[in-house]
Amino acid sequence: MKSDIEIAQSAHLEPITDIAAKAGIAPEYLEPYGRYKAKLLPGCVENKPRKGKLILVTAINPTPAGEGKTTVSIGLADALTEAGKKCMLALREPSLGPVFGVKGGAAGGGYSQIVPMEDLNLHFTGDLHAITSANNLLAAMIDNHIYFGNELGFDLKNITWRRCMDMNDRELRSIIGGVGVRTNGVMRQDSFDITAASEIMAILCVSRDINDLKKRLGDIIAGYTAAGEPIRARDLNAQGAMCALLKDAIKPNLVQTLAGTPALIHGGPFANIAHGCNSVAATRAALHLGEYCITEAGFGADLGAEKFLDIKCRAAGLVPDAAVVVATVRALKLHGGASGDLSREDMDALKKGLSNLLHHIRTLRTVYGLPVMVALNQFAGDTEAEIELVENACREYGAPVALSQVWEKGGAGGLAVAEKVVQLVGENVAKTDGFRFAYALELPLTEKLRAVTKQVYGGADVALTRQAEEELQELERLGFGGLPVCIAKTQYSLSDDPEKLGAPQNFTVTIRSLRVCAGAGFVVAMAGDILTMPGLPKHPAAEKIDVTQQGDIVGLF
Repeated sequence: MKSDIEIAQSAHLEPITDIAAKAGIAPEYLEPYGRYKAKLLPGCVENKPRKGKLILVTAINPTPAGEGKTTVSIGLADALTEAGKKCMLALREPSLGPVFGVKGGAAGGGYSQIVPMEDLNLHFTGDLHAITSANNLLAAMIDNHIYFGNELGFDLKNITWRRCMDMNDRELRSIIGGVGVRTNGVMRQDSFDITAASEIMAILCVSRDINDLKKRLGDIIAGYTAAGEPIRARDLNAQGAMCALLKDAIKPNLVQTLAGTPALIHGGPFANIAHGCNSVAATRAALHLGEYCITEAGFGADLGAEKFLDIKCRAAGLVPDAAVVVATVRALKLHGGASGDLSREDMDALKKGLSNLLHHIRTLRTVYGLPVMVALNQFAGDTEAEIELVENACREYGAPVALSQVWEKGGAGGLAVAEKVVQLVGENVAKTDGFRFAYALELPLTEKLRAVTKQVYGGADVALTRQAEEELQELERLGFGGLPVCIAKTQYSLSDDPEKLGAPQNFTVTIRSLRVCAGAGFVVAMAGDILTMPGLPKHPAAEKIDVTQQGDIVGLF
């Protein structure tokens, strides 16, 4: 079979104007970026009623075996389209760090892909560059202000704004700036995040429009005075210039699937360190343009889905109509302790690993009140007995299950999943008050952290280090106690220990530090050994990527 990039490069793409027409977007609201990409201009859905059903695609905790959440999302959208439904996709943009690192691109796979695949996985429409530039403009203005006298009184040991770049580079986790002559600036310790972890990425994804974006940028806390009072971006008069850099980035990007289904790809924070969802603007547009809006949240349901529901839905006033949990037999066997050849039948490991899948079903259904189904993403090595075991376990748990073969067959391989989704949404029509959050905003920050740990992760409690306790008290003193919490933890486990697979119990999540993202509107709690600037593996994917003499990219996956 052809590789992903070979499939994408051999596909026939429709002109983006035709894709826009298919979605019901008037030409005057389309800003083309070449023949196959475009941005949507403000007002494109202003006079269109919301008619779409919101379907959240999430997954079990990820493993090296792969789950295929994006691939299933794209295939489901194509299947709904093939079944005669008007469907829109609303997904995240890839980050160059994973593309050149270990995870690869975020355009799907096989015959379930977003195209143009190379553009999407590389520079696309320049959104991540704009976010990086806006982030680093604020960083430059902070240090420039300090250099020229520090009138605002920045405490040099408590400057919280970090620089960023869209690449995995462990060397930049901790640096010393301003070394050398006086004109090089004031010497101080600094650090870099990957762009997807920048608060500006989170702000872009929750902003309703350009005015909301500018206000949120102004609310960013850049650092603190010696007395512990926050200094915001607006105190530096930085928000206007930052917004100017982001004026095009806030517009959702329109592309297409291999089957010609319209797709809005916009924003891309990581769910292990931020809220992990595409932009509110793209999701809302999709809900006005299609009968069904398929969106996904990063990593497993304990991270992406929790933050989608408790942060994004709360901020945007969204109510999902159903959730799809993606799982694979291979990944479930890993959660059950399997090793070696995952194509070999291993019923014992599969039985043990099913605990992870069943946990996420229970969470989405009982904690959040959502109708839930399972999409079992099929691999060639899966045996009939293994598939039957998963199907029976899900049905006994009250969750419909359908096989997904979209990687091999595209939309045709997702018709069974699409049928179950339509049925699930239809059954949920009369349930207008079923959806709920995991915690109330009125609760103290500690109780919000405890609610997520107990209800979503299945843990026993949270423990705060002394540093975290002091930071929590300070955040509540400053008036941030009413914000939602965004727990940054490992994606591999329900706990904060990546080695605890399956569905561990009686564990305690340790919060080692807290910080506020005042512009994005949440408090980040760092759990375990989580990094906001990843590193490259020993043999990064970049080693296999090249360009032919004809200008074709090879090795991208």
